[in-house]
Parts: sequence; structure tokens; C-alpha cells
Amino acid sequence: MSTLSKYKFEGTALNNELLMGHPSGLFILFFTEMWERFSYYGMRALLVLFLTSSLMDGGWAWSREDALSLYGTYTMLVYFTPIIGGILADRVLGYRTAVGIGALIMTLGHAAMAADTPWGLYTGIGLLIAGNGLFKPNITSIINGVYKNAQEKKDGAFTIFYMGVNAGAFLGIMLCGYVGETYGWHLGFGLAGIFMFLGMLQFWFSQGIFGNVGTKPSKIEDLSDAIVTTGEKSYDDVPSNVQRDRYIVVAVLAFFTVFFWAAFEQAGGSMTIFAKDYTNRLLEGNAATIFRIANTLLTIVPLAIITYVLFSLFKITFKKYALSNTFLGISFAIIWVIVIIMLKNQFSQTSTEIPASWFGILNSFFIIAFAPLFSKIWESKYNPSATIKFGIGLILLGLGFAVLSYGSASIPQGAKTASVSVIWLILAYLLHTLGELSLSPVGLSYVSKLVPGKMIAMMFGLWYIAVGMGNKLAGSMGGMIDAITEEYSMSTFFLIFTFVPIGAGLLVMALTPVLNKLMHGVK
Repeated sequence: MSTLSKYKFEGTALNNELLMGHPSGLFILFFTEMWERFSYYGMRALLVLFLTSSLMDGGWAWSREDALSLYGTYTMLVYFTPIIGGILADRVLGYRTAVGIGALIMTLGHAAMAADTPWGLYTGIGLLIAGNGLFKPNITSIINGVYKNAQEKKDGAFTIFYMGVNAGAFLGIMLCGYVGETYGWHLGFGLAGIFMFLGMLQFWFSQGIFGNVGTKPSKIEDLSDAIVTTGEKSYDDVPSNVQRDRYIVVAVLAFFTVFFWAAFEQAGGSMTIFAKDYTNRLLEGNAATIFRIANTLLTIVPLAIITYVLFSLFKITFKKYALSNTFLGISFAIIWVIVIIMLKNQFSQTSTEIPASWFGILNSFFIIAFAPLFSKIWESKYNPSATIKFGIGLILLGLGFAVLSYGSASIPQGAKTASVSVIWLILAYLLHTLGELSLSPVGLSYVSKLVPGKMIAMMFGLWYIAVGMGNKLAGSMGGMIDAITEEYSMSTFFLIFTFVPIGAGLLVMALTPVLNKLMHGVK
């Protein structure tokens, strides 16, 4: 799989040996981000369920509104702190050191959450927020540095990277959810920390593959005049009004990003509550058998694909980075053991109750399945502009909530529980995922294209502030589920999340001619 490329990627000669048409270093970042997302989404899958569960079930018996408020605040701050981490990396630490320190702090956060105490939960959340601020913007900044002279490959690179994000989310939700709901909430929280620790070691002992990319700013001779956009002009050569226009485009895209995440992040809030209290999750007979077989395939096939990528990377990097590869191999061995135990226990039961957290893996599974297709489309002649991609993403998101609105139409006004078919959640997650692939990785790619290289980490941080605002709105709006359901209906609640994203999607598509002009040639 290792071949020469017509592009010159930054980093060592080993980094220019290709895997899936991209530098091998991209997949070191792929797996590093995968374990970080494992920890984040594993914890996120459990938080609202833990807080709203009864004391008898080991939870804290919080109201839905209070639980979703904490959830929204946590997810908001997770995306607000990257601006600080980006500035620290730009001016003091360098991207790679910032990623390593951030991963260590998050590991300590998960360790604190494993302690079954209030102080452990709040301390852990605080450490996760701080560590994420150092980790999140800077790992994407390393990708930007590697692709500095290969701008045409960026959309595909970020889509592959996004596949790693969702591989981690898939495994984290599935395994932390299973362990948390089956053996104890805090064991689920602790499991997330184990893989965060292994991911940190995997990155730290293989970072040399990137050469000077992402080292301390004082060691990077060309940081101040990093090449941007097409790779033909330095920042100082670009007229200030052109760059101003590009900043306007970033701001407009960030504005619509808020709308997207305010609706999309219902997945960890109101959609999780809908799965827990309003969906028929108890399966018996043939239905249980079909689910077990489907869930086995859903689990084994993606994990096998990711394991294949792992061994493909080993073929290229093991001789040089054996220790890093060993930590990565250990983490996958643990994953396979837990998966086998989980599936064995599932087949030993006469009936199956689908864990409420399980539905979250559908988003990640669909991304793993469809990300390569989207990557190919973005690199083909059919690649649409950024605004069209954003519009498609928002409209698909709204249609997903339309499905939920239709599926919940039979739920009586004010009902606290119901038993609707699981098919509505499955279809909603499919549409949401296709929308996410159209918008989220593309947004990261366009920020890297439209912003000067020496400002990239800070601008990624600002971008994540927009995502954080969407997350806080998600918690606040999701917390209204009881009030809206009591006064109107569950169907009405989901209709709100239908009309707003679709309206925003149509609006951003209408702005295509104006924003294309403001991009000044950026494709």
C-alpha cells in the first residue's frame, strides 16, 4: 500500500510513504484522535443516563432539565477551551507538545470520574475540559502542517481523519455504554481513561514521523510565512482585503455551524432520553435473534476494517516506531477481548434489551461506512462548493428530525414513557450522519484553506467556539423536552428541530454566489 506520491507532504521520508493515498503520519493522528474520541463519546454516552437514573440504579436521580443543562455546559466548554489551547500552542508549546499534555490531563480526568463520588465527577469534568482545550485544535493543526503543499488533498484527508474520530466514538459509545449500563457507571467512565492513556503513549512515541511539523514555534523557521490557500503565495503577499473577505466566509460558515450542532447534539441529550424512555428496546424471539446477528456484524465488521488499517500502518512504521505500535496493538487487543465478552453474553440470553446508549453507535457506524464515499466525491469533479455542502448537511439533519416527529406522533401529550419502534431512531441517525459528513469535516478543511498558516490553531479554536455555542443551545433546547411534550406533544418537540435546520440550509445555499466571490479562488 506504500507508494510514492506526486505531492510532497511535510515531515520525514517515512511520512511520505502512502496509506490509502495519504501520508502514513495521517493515520498516526487518525488513531490518536480515535482514542481521544473514544474517551469523550464513551463518557458522553453515559453522563445523562447516569445523572437521570434512580438512586436504586446507581444514578443521581436528577431531573432531565438539570441533567441536560450540565450536559450542555460541559459540551460547550469542551469546545470553548480550544481557543486557549490554540494560542498556547502557537506561541509557547507547539502543536505536538500541546497534544501530549492535553491527552495526559484528560487521562487524569477519566481517572477522577472513575471514583464514585461527586468530587470525582466534577473534578473529572473540569480536567476533561482543560485537556481537550490543548488537544482538540492542535491535532488538526498538525494535519494542516503536513498538507501545507498539498491543498487539493485536504478535503479527503480531513474526511479520513473524521473517520478516525467516529471510529473512536463508535467504540467508546458501544463499550463504555455496555460496561457502564451492565457493570456500573463509574467502571464505564474509567474504561474511557484507559484508552486515552494508551492513545497518548501511541502518539508520543511516534511523533518524530512529522519532522519539524508541530514542534515548538521557535524551532519552525517558516511558521510566520506558512503557505496558505493554493500554496502559491505567502501570507504577507496576500492583499489584506482578500484575507478580510475570507475571514467573513469563515464567520458565516461558523454561524450556520451553530445551528447544525444545536440540533445534532440532541443525540447525547433528548434523543438519548427518547431512546431510554420512549422506545421499545426489549426484544424477544426472532426479533432478538435478528438484533444479535445484526449487532454482531455491526460491531465486528467496522472493528475488522479498522484493525486492517492498523496492520497496514504497522507494515510502514513498525521498524521505526515499534514502541508506539506496541501500545496501539495492546489497545486493540483489549478492545477485541471486551467485544468478544459482550457478544458472548448477548447470545447467552433468551431476550435482549438494547442499551439506551447503543443507538449512539449508529452515527459512528454510518460515518465509518460512508466516509470513504464522501471523500471520493469531494476529490472528484462533482465536488460542490462549501455552501452547498453546508446546505445539504443542514437539510438532511432536519429531515432526520422529521422522521422522529412522524414516529413519535402516537405518543400521548405529556407522556413520560412510551414504546415506539426502534426504526425511527435508526433512520434519524442515518440522515443525521449523512448531514454531518456533508458539513463537519468540510468545515474544518475550509478553515484551514481560508486562514493564514500562522493563525491556524487560533482559528480552529474560534471555530470550536461556534461548535460549543451549538452544544450549549442543544442542552438548553433539549432540556425543554418535558415542557413542550406536556403542553403540545413529543412530535411538536422534534418538529422544532426539523424546521430550523432546513431553513438555515436553504439560506446558506442561497448565499453561494456571494460567499464564492469572497473566497477569492479558494475551492
